[in-house]
Amino acid sequence: MDVTPPLGTIINGDFVSHYARIVHDPLFAKALVLKNQQMTLAIVVVDICVMPRDFLDSVKETITSQLGIPYANILISSTHTHAAGSVAEVHLVGADLGYRQKLPNLIVKAVREAKANLRPAEVAFGNVAVPEHVVCRRYLVDADYQPINPVTGLVDGLKTNPLGKENHILSRAAVPDPELSFLGIRETEGRWIGLLANYSLHYVGDWENGTLSADYFGVFAEQIRQKLGADDEFVGMMSNGTSGDVNIWDFINPDRYPTGHFAKSNYIATDLAEKVFGEIKDLDWEENPALAAVCTELEIATNKPTESELAAAQKTTAESDYKRIMPDEHGLHRIYAREQVLLNEFPETISCLVQAMKIGSTIIGALPGEFFAETGLILKALFPNYFSIGLANGNVGYVPPLAELERGGYETWRCRISCLESGAEQKFRESLVGLVEKMI
Repeated sequence: MDVTPPLGTIINGDFVSHYARIVHDPLFAKALVLKNQQMTLAIVVVDICVMPRDFLDSVKETITSQLGIPYANILISSTHTHAAGSVAEVHLVGADLGYRQKLPNLIVKAVREAKANLRPAEVAFGNVAVPEHVVCRRYLVDADYQPINPVTGLVDGLKTNPLGKENHILSRAAVPDPELSFLGIRETEGRWIGLLANYSLHYVGDWENGTLSADYFGVFAEQIRQKLGADDEFVGMMSNGTSGDVNIWDFINPDRYPTGHFAKSNYIATDLAEKVFGEIKDLDWEENPALAAVCTELEIATNKPTESELAAAQKTTAESDYKRIMPDEHGLHRIYAREQVLLNEFPETISCLVQAMKIGSTIIGALPGEFFAETGLILKALFPNYFSIGLANGNVGYVPPLAELERGGYETWRCRISCLESGAEQKFRESLVGLVEKMI
């Protein structure tokens, strides 16, 4: 379903608001529905930056009431393109209320049409290593540069995206997940129905502000359709993996890709599609795949400012002109002061959904935020034919492993999209492991 918002809509994914002026390519909600005699599953991937839990719960309730698919069997995720409509407030960027009202019906309609188009099918799991397009965006730096945490005023142990500070880089701080995993779906006679891919690349972002685009996620979908020789009914889906500390802005080797708007995203997406296509001939197709889905609620404590921190943040917020602010070092201090004031209104705990699905030999874990590559790699080491879909069923923001949280960096700066207790990543990971072990 085309979910492209109108020109003028709010675009989030930055510290400040942008407004849609150009539609480079359409945005979609793409649904995959699988059914056997025991159950029905629905997986939806939406071209959007983030979708909050309350928004998605309402969508799922409608799907359940209208289409009969149980809540636990529905997975809805964001691609995390930063060139889409906004249905959630992030930093100084508000939700576009008109688009927030419009999008739910389109997501439901995508699931409805997929369910109405059921046909006998077979599935296959595939994966291929593509390490060249994922780069850890967190860098260890020398002692001559001191990256300041705008929340605490202290020096972080590393720098995320060290633009202008490249001469201080010592090394990347972690290893990305290089694996491109996918689930192929085709009719038993061989006609392609769809393909759900998963790669832990945050997004590419080689467009000018004010552009609406599905980013590399959309290019991949069309490229794989063409390479497979599939017809226009084919649904290509690229989901986001565990990419909270990963992107493709390489500060050590900055000239590795073509420049110009969309040149890099087209190049990367085309190469990923070619890599998937190269694996198709070796797939083992399953004609009667077992289906399963389980989920659980986690109560995770929030990390909020102390009384003295709150008082200082309130003073800074009262003195700040947020209409004219720039996200430089001075502006970030003020932006994050506002975040402390608003974060203080959060509940003491947040209820988070963790989910797992089994489709034949394929296992999918769904995590409701931006998890680091380390989390995904640990889970993949435990289970064969497994991949994690991030930003699924809600968005609790960044969930760094404890060691990375202690190092600091942008992803750890306390705010409304990075506010969970220090042990949150382990709790999510262990909960997901328990679900998968129960399901298999």
